Amino acid sequence: QVQLVESGGGSVQAGGSLRLSCAASGTYNSMGWFRQAPGKEREGVAGIDSIGRTAYADSVKGRFTISRDNAKNTLYLQMNGLKPEDTAMYYCAAGPYAWIPRLNQYEYNIWGQGTQVTVSS
Repeated sequence: QVQLVESGGGSVQAGGSLRLSCAASGTYNSMGWFRQAPGKEREGVAGIDSIGRTAYADSVKGRFTISRDNAKNTLYLQMNGLKPEDTAMYYCAAGPYAWIPRLNQYEYNIWGQGTQVTVSS
């Protein structure tokens, strides 16, 4: 059964760092991180394609880094300089498209259960 399991969320003060991990049951072409805050729509945070090219939402550029270890079937999101507005449930996603990192949730068809990130001021 296809499965994505996130970990690494938690509570941190503004300016702090967290590293999210997503353990996958297989290797997927495209993978990404999304987040959803209460009362808001889910938004793409970072995406990575099959050859490691990356894309980021403007709100996290320069602060977040997405990476993948295909040997371990694991996706990562290093989050530095966290801000209170980064508070959300973070989801890992996988999709079938090999080329071009994607931030559109409709281009992903496999989702994890989410991990909560809370940043206090």
